[in-house]
Amino acid sequence: MMSLCSWMLIPLKLFLPAIIAVLLILIVGLPSLIIASRYYCRKKRESLSKDGVLHVGFFHPYCNAGGGGERVLWCAIKALQVRHTHVKIVVYTGDLDASPEEILKRAEKRFNIKLIDPIQFVYLRRRRWVEADMYPYFTLLGQSLGSIVLGTEALTAFIPDLYVDTMGYAFTLPLFKFVGGCNVACYVHYPTITGDMLRRVSGHVIAHNNRPYVARSPFLTAGKLLYYRLFAWLYGWVGRCSDMVMVNSSWTEDHINELWLCSLKTHRVYPPCDVEDMKKLLLSSENSAEQQASLKSKTDSKKARNLIKIVSVGQFRPEKDHPLQLRAMYELRQLVPENVWDNIMLVFVGSCRNREDQDRIKDMQDLCKHLSLENNVQFKVNVSYDELKKELQEGTIGLHAMWNEHFGIGVVECMAAGLIMVAHRSGGPLMDIIMESEGSRNGFLAEDETEYAQAIATILKLSSQTRKQIQDAARASVDRFSVEEFEKGFLRAMDPFFRTHSET
Repeated sequence: MMSLCSWMLIPLKLFLPAIIAVLLILIVGLPSLIIASRYYCRKKRESLSKDGVLHVGFFHPYCNAGGGGERVLWCAIKALQVRHTHVKIVVYTGDLDASPEEILKRAEKRFNIKLIDPIQFVYLRRRRWVEADMYPYFTLLGQSLGSIVLGTEALTAFIPDLYVDTMGYAFTLPLFKFVGGCNVACYVHYPTITGDMLRRVSGHVIAHNNRPYVARSPFLTAGKLLYYRLFAWLYGWVGRCSDMVMVNSSWTEDHINELWLCSLKTHRVYPPCDVEDMKKLLLSSENSAEQQASLKSKTDSKKARNLIKIVSVGQFRPEKDHPLQLRAMYELRQLVPENVWDNIMLVFVGSCRNREDQDRIKDMQDLCKHLSLENNVQFKVNVSYDELKKELQEGTIGLHAMWNEHFGIGVVECMAAGLIMVAHRSGGPLMDIIMESEGSRNGFLAEDETEYAQAIATILKLSSQTRKQIQDAARASVDRFSVEEFEKGFLRAMDPFFRTHSET
C-alpha cells in the first residue's frame, strides 16, 4: 500500500515539467522578449528621428469626447507647437468613427483651440478593452490590464521618443518605458484608486463603484478591501515608472504622492480654463433673482427675461452625480414660493461619449418625470463653444455635484462667466477653487441635496450688491487657472526632456 507521501509525489512528478517550463519563461523568456523588443523599438525609432525631429506621442483614446481632459490635450499640443518647432505630434485615438479633420474641427468648435501645425493620428481598434462595461467585476483591474493591450497596439503602430499619457492609463507607462525604450510622462486628472475609495468600502458606503450587495456584506467588503489594496500597490508601482508626473490639483497631488511616492518629480499644473473669454461675458442683471421672478409676466419675451437659469456643466458620466442635482431641485421646490419656482430652469450642458451616456440621459429624463421636474429641467448635449457661452451668459447660478472632483474646469468656467457656484464640499472645489470665508466668499459648497437646495435658496435671496461682490471675487480668483498659466506650467515641466534631446 502506497504511503501518503508517495501519493503526493505523483502529481508533483506530473506537473514538474510544466512548473519548470513556466519558471524558464518567467526567468529567461520574458526578459529576453523585453530586450529583443526594446532593441527593435530603438532601431525603429532611430529610423524615424531624422533631421533633429522629436516625436511626441499623446495617448488619449477618447480625444474626441469634448470634456475637460480633451481641453488639456489640445492646449498641451498647441503649447508644444508654439515652443518647439522641431516637434512632431502623434495622438493615439480610438475614435474610429471620426476622421482627423472632424476631430480637429470639433476641438476648435468645442474649445476654441486651433492647432498651428498638422498632427498625426494613430487609430487604435482595441479601445473596447478599456471600457468599463467589459468588466462587470474587478473593473479597475480589468480596465488597467485592457489598457496594456491597447498600449501594445499603440506601441506596435508608432514608437515615439517621448510618450505622454493624458487620460490616466498608468499601466501603459512601464510598457512604453521598458519595452519601447521611450521617455515617459503623464498628466493625472484623477487617480484610478484613492484612500477615500478604500475608506468608503470599509465604511460600507453605497456608491456607483460600491454596489449595495457588496456594501451590506462583511465578507464581500473584506474581499473588496483586499482587492483594492493589492491594486493600489500595483498602481503605485506602474506610476513610479513615469519620468515626470503632472497633476491637476492639490487633491490629486496629495493622493498621487501617497500612492506613487514620487513627490520630487511631481508637478501641480492646473488644467487650462477659458477664463479670459468667459470673463468678457456680461454679468446677469443686478436685480435679485427673486425680485425678477416675482414680477408678473405679461408676454413671452418678458417671461424669458425673468427666467432664473441654473447651469450645470459636465460630461454625462455617473461620477458627475446628476441625479443629486435633480434631487436638490426637488428639495428647492419646498423652499421657494411657487411664482419663483415657475421661473427656475436647471440646464444640463455636457458632452455624450457613447450609447451608455445616452442611456444615462434617458434615465435622468425619467427621473425628472418621477420628481415632476420636467418643466424645470433642460438637457443640452454636445453643444458648440458659442452655445456654451450663451448658456453661461444667461445663467445666474452654477451647479456641480461630483464627489471628490479632481479639479473642476466647469466650476472655474462658470465662476469666470459670473455665475454664483454651488459645488461639492470635496476634492478640487474645496481645496483649490471655492472659498466660503466671510469677506472673501466666491461661491458655496454643499454635500447632499438638502444643503444644495439651501445654498440655492440663499443665493436667490441675496441682495444685488452681495451677489455682485461674490461674482467679482469669483472672477478675480480664477486667473491662476487660465490657459496661459497652464501653458507655462506644462512647458516648464516638459522642458527637461527637450533639453536632453537637444544635447544629444
